[in-house]
Amino acid sequence: MQLQEYLARKKQQTEPLRGARAQFCAECRNPALTCYCRHLRSFDPGIRFAILIHWREAQKRIATGRLAHRCLKNSLLLSGYDYTDHEKVNELIADPALHCVVLYPGEGSVNLSERSEEERGALFPPEKELVVFVIDGTWITARKTMQRSQNLSRLPRISFLPPRPSRFRVRKQPKAECYSTIEAVHHTIELLGNVRGFDVNSRRHDRLLDVFDKVVEQRLELSITRQRHHRP
Repeated sequence: MQLQEYLARKKQQTEPLRGARAQFCAECRNPALTCYCRHLRSFDPGIRFAILIHWREAQKRIATGRLAHRCLKNSLLLSGYDYTDHEKVNELIADPALHCVVLYPGEGSVNLSERSEEERGALFPPEKELVVFVIDGTWITARKTMQRSQNLSRLPRISFLPPRPSRFRVRKQPKAECYSTIEAVHHTIELLGNVRGFDVNSRRHDRLLDVFDKVVEQRLELSITRQRHHRP
């Protein structure tokens, strides 16, 4: 094959892909090829999630905290690193109508997986709205956020034992059981939904995993397409 013929064929193959990439969605910040907005199905989990997203995580195309936020009614997405003086975070903590906890493992954290449903329900005042702070970032940045944020470090902590490996196949996890933010939110609803007035048996919270799987599949398909187009 002559060089000019090869280059012309290469351009013909890659032109549609480039055109789709050039069109960005203003909502999910992804190219048209990987826009996931049509798959979103919002619902009210009966728990208010305040997702604390690290600024580096916020720049990523697959920021699963942002993805979860767009599925969860009444949720918050707050960017930062040290939340000690964060006005909105402190407002939530100080509100007497709210009961705030942090989803974070380690010493002093209550493992929800080891408690019965009745015991899980007794952990939180029924007359107060439950607010769960979720730190969205790498494990290193999450740990530093907890160390620096004096207000968060004083809150009760909850955690769980992941029942299965993470489904985040396009990003390397430190361990198979290390969940992405959206998976962690989903399993928290699985454990606490019923005790907070949300019908877990309805499986509406599975919408989180449905859209997550779609995003992962799109990324894998795009990766395969790129590999094909780069073959000589």
